[in-house]
Amino acid sequence: MRPLAKILAFTRELAPYYLAIVLAAVATAVLALATPFIIGRATDTVVDATTGAIAAGDAVTTVLWLAAAFLAVELAATLISSAGGYAGDVMSARMREILSNRYFTKLLALPQRYFDNELTGRIVSRLNRSITEVTGFAKAFSNSFFTMLIQTVAILAISALYAWPLALLLAIVFPIYLWLTALTSRRWQVIEGKKNHEIDAAGGRFTEVIAQIKVVKSFVQERRELRVFAERFAKTIGLTRDQSRHWHAMDALRRGVMAAIFFGIYAIIFVYTVQGRFSVGDMVLLIQLVTMARAPVTSMSYIVDSAQHAIAGSKDYFRVIERETPVPVRGTVELRTDVPAVEFDDVSFGYDDDADVLAGVSFAIEPGEKVAFVGESGGGKTTLINLLLGLYEVRSGTIRVMGHDVRDLSTSQLRAAIGVVFQEPNLFSGTIAENIGYADPDAPRAVIEAAAARANADGFISKFSRGYDSLIGERGLKLSGGQKQRISVARAIVKDPAILVLDEATSALDTRSERLVQSGLAALMADRTSLIIAHRLSTISSVDRIITLRDGRIDEMGAPADLAVSGGIYAELLALQNEGTTAAKKRLRGYGIEH
Repeated sequence: MRPLAKILAFTRELAPYYLAIVLAAVATAVLALATPFIIGRATDTVVDATTGAIAAGDAVTTVLWLAAAFLAVELAATLISSAGGYAGDVMSARMREILSNRYFTKLLALPQRYFDNELTGRIVSRLNRSITEVTGFAKAFSNSFFTMLIQTVAILAISALYAWPLALLLAIVFPIYLWLTALTSRRWQVIEGKKNHEIDAAGGRFTEVIAQIKVVKSFVQERRELRVFAERFAKTIGLTRDQSRHWHAMDALRRGVMAAIFFGIYAIIFVYTVQGRFSVGDMVLLIQLVTMARAPVTSMSYIVDSAQHAIAGSKDYFRVIERETPVPVRGTVELRTDVPAVEFDDVSFGYDDDADVLAGVSFAIEPGEKVAFVGESGGGKTTLINLLLGLYEVRSGTIRVMGHDVRDLSTSQLRAAIGVVFQEPNLFSGTIAENIGYADPDAPRAVIEAAAARANADGFISKFSRGYDSLIGERGLKLSGGQKQRISVARAIVKDPAILVLDEATSALDTRSERLVQSGLAALMADRTSLIIAHRLSTISSVDRIITLRDGRIDEMGAPADLAVSGGIYAELLALQNEGTTAAKKRLRGYGIEH
């Protein structure tokens, strides 16, 4: 039960709700205990009246008062139970809010490595399943457990007053039941963990397929994806069979033991009544108390079942929450403009336990300088950008931005200084204005429109019926590739970063769209430090310097005119472009260069 205790500690701010639920449960339990006494007293009164022990008129008056007491108890119990139920509903919603927000906060703080190794759908599935199971148990537990506890203790005490053998049998019911349940739960949780793995994997693939449904359909892979998806759930059927067989076999054993114990309890009540040691009213009272004692035992199966799901779910939840995250740098420092804007000093890096992607890379880019990076695909160009943004930590060496080691800068200050226009625009569902102003949600409309104009996006935006307030759909699916990229450029213009990164920003565009986007990029790069991973040599030729990479190391650095005659990678690319053969074009594409 430690994972559930961690959930309570994690949501300690809900203590007032927990207290309200407990008090309502206790009051409801106490009121429920009054009912058997009222009915028992009424039974004895009726028996006395029928035997002539008391006058009929007096008996009528007594039973009417007892009926009124029953009504009052029921009404009070209903009101208090409703108040407790309300507190339980709000508590459950607040718990979902807290757990969801903290999960999302943790995900946003996790390093990029975590997302490299996790499917998006699996992350989402884990959140939904874990929190649903935990909040469902918390609500059921808070509404039922304390009521059961109070009733059980009271029933034991009352039974002991009537007959100690009765109390003894009732006392052994719960420990036996809990012991048998503990034996059941160990194997159950192991199987539940395996089921959750399959469900999360299926959910992850489902999200991936929906996000790339065009690819699936274009390659006619619908049947294959359905088969893989169905196989995951088919495995859960087999696991559920094993789990259910085990659970219900043990549940049958539990119920059989309980039936034997309650046989002894009812036998005592009936024999003692026949012997005259209990009145008929006492018998009715005790039968009702025993029935109340049976209810917690039988309903405990549901609570234990919910607890098992919650424990399994909370383990997955805390497996994410307790992952180590980088210690954030607090505060800000003054970014200098009298030193290199970007500096790599003997930087080496590799992903996970793989070999180095970059080895001993050193260069410095001055403020306002435009530098292009050229190298074979997979040679480390994009990795340089990821390291600059602080998405990964270097294995060795130092990266400085405007005079400061990136490890000494807060991620917010570092990334505020750098604007990136990616190859894939990565827009969000919402309006055009919201996407352009993503870096500054409070940006005035005039700033957004001016940015769109500089990015050559205002022309097509004005053709939409709602202009800047037009919805673009998930990932901007209502826009063409060129339109999405111009929105992306406008977004970077609004951010107005000191350092600009262009990661093959026009590689996916047709010639006309590329010209429009290039025009916007030229406006964005004006008087700004720019790092360019380009896919056309025409773009590279206009930069101040070119840095070529070979096997994760710097091969050459220099002005385009100098490298054009050096015999290195850039000169080789120019020669391949002039050659124009199919083989030459293929070789160019190996460097991410389009002819």
